[in-house]
Amino acid sequence: MHIEGKKITIDRSEKGIYEFFTTLNNFELLMPSNTEKFEVDGNSFLFALKGMPEIRLVLGDCSEYSKVVLRAASSKLSFTLEANIFSLSEQVSEVQIEFKGDFNPMMAMMVKKPLTTFIETLTENMSKL
Repeated sequence: MHIEGKKITIDRSEKGIYEFFTTLNNFELLMPSNTEKFEVDGNSFLFALKGMPEIRLVLGDCSEYSKVVLRAASSKLSFTLEANIFSLSEQVSEVQIEFKGDFNPMMAMMVKKPLTTFIETLTENMSKL
C-alpha cells in the first residue's frame, strides 16, 4: 500500500525542515486534534488517536536534509512514514509525506481511508507552521 500526500511549499530551508522532523517532539504539533496520547522516548514516539490503537514510530534511515523516515516499531505491521524534502531556494522547500506499508488486501481496505485522512492532516498542519 502506498499513499502520497500532496506536495506543499514551506518557507524554511531543507536543513530547517529536516531538523524539525528529526526532533520527534515536533510531531505533536502535526498530529490531528483527536490525538489522545503522544509520548517521545529516545528515537521513537508513541501516539494514539481516539478510537484507534497506540502506534509507536521509530526514527529510521534518514538522508540528511532530504528524507526523514519513521518506521513502525511493531513487527506485526510493516510500514514507513517518510517526509521527502526538496529545496526550492535557500529558504523555501517543498515537502511531501508518503506512507508505505505491506498489508494484506483486507487490512489495506480497512486502513486506506483513515491513513489517507491522517496523511492529509499531517500535511495540512505542516503547512500552518
